[in-house]
Amino acid sequence: MTEPTGIADLRPLARAREQRAWYWYDWANSAYVTTIGTVLFAPYLTSVAERAACGFVTDEDKGLKCTDNLHVLGLGVSPGSLVFYVVTLATIFSALVLPVVGAAADRSAQKTSIMAGFAWAGSFFAALMFFVTGTDWQLGVVLLFAANLCLGSSLVVYDAILCEIAEPDERDRVSSRGWARGYLGGGILLAVNLAVVTLHDSLGLGTAMAVRLSLLSAALWWAAFTFIPYRGIRDRAPVAVEREPGGLVRQSFGQLFATLREMKHYPMTLTFLVAYLFYNDGIQTVIYSASIYGDKQLGFDTSVLIATILLVQFVAFVGALLFGRLAGRFGSRSVILGGLVMWMVVVVVAYFVPEKNIALFLILAVGIGVVLGGTQALSRSFFSQLIPRGREAEYFSLYQACERGTSWLGTLVFGVVHQVTDSYRPAIFALIVFFLVGGLLLTRVDARRGIEEAGNALPQVV
Repeated sequence: MTEPTGIADLRPLARAREQRAWYWYDWANSAYVTTIGTVLFAPYLTSVAERAACGFVTDEDKGLKCTDNLHVLGLGVSPGSLVFYVVTLATIFSALVLPVVGAAADRSAQKTSIMAGFAWAGSFFAALMFFVTGTDWQLGVVLLFAANLCLGSSLVVYDAILCEIAEPDERDRVSSRGWARGYLGGGILLAVNLAVVTLHDSLGLGTAMAVRLSLLSAALWWAAFTFIPYRGIRDRAPVAVEREPGGLVRQSFGQLFATLREMKHYPMTLTFLVAYLFYNDGIQTVIYSASIYGDKQLGFDTSVLIATILLVQFVAFVGALLFGRLAGRFGSRSVILGGLVMWMVVVVVAYFVPEKNIALFLILAVGIGVVLGGTQALSRSFFSQLIPRGREAEYFSLYQACERGTSWLGTLVFGVVHQVTDSYRPAIFALIVFFLVGGLLLTRVDARRGIEEAGNALPQVV
């Protein structure tokens, strides 16, 4: 006798509910990425460092050129390069920590709780940035380091959850909608902070206090909206995890070493990961350097920079959705390659933008917005197709080591080129190498072969 079947398969509806909850973490953490990581904290910490190195006292001193260095462990560090060196060190440390976080998450039945825990820890460190004042650049360095590490750890688990809540044919769409939701949320908060910073006099605030309150608002936003995915995504038991001896930490290290040994059996996955390391370093460095480039090289004030990044956010919302639709027709790999060509055009144009030329700067911002969300969203969904079952968080930990806010080679090159040339123009132009190398490596990735090697089902469009 056959068992009765239900009237309808309700699993797609359940997946859709979890996908809607999953989108909200992009909305939540984008407040940190935009308000703190992209726009305000880099120039603010640079000003604090310049005050410490050169003895600046008043706001009028901001227009003066600081030629003295900070002294860190006996080394001279340019205040203008400090932030980029901090991000570099954070990512090197992430390369050691995040794979262990990923291996532990793959063995856990509480991925959502792990993601939320790192998110709330990161938002706590971000909230403490409110207290970075005067010449206290050391506190700013520590908090930026810790918040970036927590962000990266939470995103390892968040990205891995994509494989649990979306079927192969859904992932380009779901990933793109998540990125789009993030740009929309980050843009809305940034609009509020634009008003606060621009109208600080009428609000009875100094410029520094307006910036510090904006930093605090981003931290609270990140913490509050994390509750939605925390409550809306169900935990699942680990799948296809190989047994390793010992406790959780020892098991995690054992699984990590086993994966590193076995990656040679997944050459397409490894090739894509190396390609992504290069071109995403270029993307992340453009994001991190945009506010500093506009401030220190092109001479725009904070309100102009926030307005420009705000424009990027809302254009990126549309761009992410557009790239998702294009991937459904042409395949994610081909669309990513087209995006990398656009990124090379962006850095060339940035090199030639004249000082104080707002019109060309805004055109450049529109170009960045169109390509920004799309390349990142499709990279995430494409990589998810190349991961063996049961190793999602661990593989995404390797992916995340060069993801938002944790690029290392690009920021290092940008900082060194600036220190050698004393100009941000050659530093921004040097990033074209990352897009070129990453694109060439991506052309060597056979998507169909990589998906089959990982043992995954082929989507309808590869």
